[in-house]
Amino acid sequence: MTDNILEMRSITKTFPGVKALSDVSLSVRRGEVHAICGENGAGKSTLMKVLSGVYPFGSYDGEIHFDGQLSKFSNISDSEHAGIAIIHQELALVPFLSIAENLFLGNERKGRGGLIDWNRANGEASRLLARVGLSENPTTPIGQLGVGKQQLVEIAKALSKDVKLLILDEPTAALNDTDSAHLLGLLRQLQAEGMTSIMISHKLNEIEEIADTTTIIRDGRTIETFAMAGEAVSQDRIIRGMVGRDLDSRFPDRTSNPGEEVLRVEHWTVRHPQQDRLVVDDAGFSVRAGEVIGIAGLMGAGRTELAMSVFGRSYGRYQGGQIFKRGEPIQARSVQEAIKHGIAYATEDRKKYGLNLIDDIKRNISAAALDKLASGGFVNAQEEIRVAEDSKKSMNIKAPTVMSLTGKLSGGNQQKVVLSKWIYSDPDVLILDEPTRGIDVGAKFEIYTIINRLVAAGKAVIVISSELPELLGICDRIYTLAFGRITGEVQVSEATQEGLMSLMTRDRTPVRAGAHSASDATGTGTTSTTTTPDDTQEHSA
Repeated sequence: MTDNILEMRSITKTFPGVKALSDVSLSVRRGEVHAICGENGAGKSTLMKVLSGVYPFGSYDGEIHFDGQLSKFSNISDSEHAGIAIIHQELALVPFLSIAENLFLGNERKGRGGLIDWNRANGEASRLLARVGLSENPTTPIGQLGVGKQQLVEIAKALSKDVKLLILDEPTAALNDTDSAHLLGLLRQLQAEGMTSIMISHKLNEIEEIADTTTIIRDGRTIETFAMAGEAVSQDRIIRGMVGRDLDSRFPDRTSNPGEEVLRVEHWTVRHPQQDRLVVDDAGFSVRAGEVIGIAGLMGAGRTELAMSVFGRSYGRYQGGQIFKRGEPIQARSVQEAIKHGIAYATEDRKKYGLNLIDDIKRNISAAALDKLASGGFVNAQEEIRVAEDSKKSMNIKAPTVMSLTGKLSGGNQQKVVLSKWIYSDPDVLILDEPTRGIDVGAKFEIYTIINRLVAAGKAVIVISSELPELLGICDRIYTLAFGRITGEVQVSEATQEGLMSLMTRDRTPVRAGAHSASDATGTGTTSTTTTPDDTQEHSA
């Protein structure tokens, strides 16, 4: 008989008006890495909240058997006491506390008299950090660590509680390739030590690499469970199970027909807001009507800093450079000025900067262009509803009504609300920063379709993405960025992942900002390696 550490039997969970889970069953073998796949809103996170006690026993139908025992978890503490730890996509760490303080928050290491024994806490923290491959001092504030290292601290925190089953919800969504590889290597190491893991992920290549078994959930139901070692298992099969149909192509077809130049940025230079270093160094690019350009770069290359500083200087300290709109110089010294000139920016962090999660869909969509709905200082509420309803229909936002709270939507539908907000502002240039991060393949296809629709209407679109296949699939041209400098410009027809990676890691031979105007005019998009004495000065980004 198979040794299952977990069996969830016929789990049904209902919210007012919505059945989130319907007769879902899940069996996880002891010592395996078990992947759970499904579109946003399929019920994956709801199932894990049932398992971890966020939704307590009695609020759902069905049974949970963990480690041979019928379990009735009333809260998270109950599941943690049994040996279950869950790491959510939004990390639950306090940035101003030290690593050690975060590791033992609520589980403090106390000495005599009930006081915290800091020597013991820091010593145990050092051992836990070493176990996950970190050499940081345990007194270091969490806020000084990158996202990848914070993810490892979360795992170390789970290991401090004698965990038997580790659940990771989109653990690599915000990580670069190096940090993702490190985390997957750690999961293999923990598996070799006997740990059982459940991983929810939209990155199918990682599932192929790490998972022993995969369960697919669609529309709140279990579709199938299969061993990943099977000959018939492929990414296409997983996608078919997730979306209920074949995706003949991951990217919708589009005929490229760029028009006149809409936006050109030359010699753009920005300093870090607190530190005396350049984060954008003499960068330049251009984009035309009906064109999608990509910006590729490793984590820390300055992609977001470039985009945000162009969008009304909303990041860093402006040092120099010029923006041209249809050949004429413009000033975009604030977000309001940028929007006035038809520039929009959809942030990579939609939950923190892109949306008001405690407000409804309607308000979020109208937020960037309230002046279009206002008269005499008052917003036309009926027109606001009509605009939101039109967006809900055209963008296929899955929600009961436009009065639904945005925070209750799935990641893919939240992203559609962000896009709806900026589309309603009617920009000429739309900058999309990681537009498909943390959303499933079906929702990604819908986002790509929306981008195609925008460029077909003559909009100019700039896409920043950590996924090179995505840039190669949707862009006309790709700029590469390294250490805050543009290092190359390549037509997609001539681009490869290997070639882009070579340009993304180039340090001392960048393209001179503004030197690509000839290729912009002809569309050849060649890469320049012209250098000047200034180019040899090394800058850290």
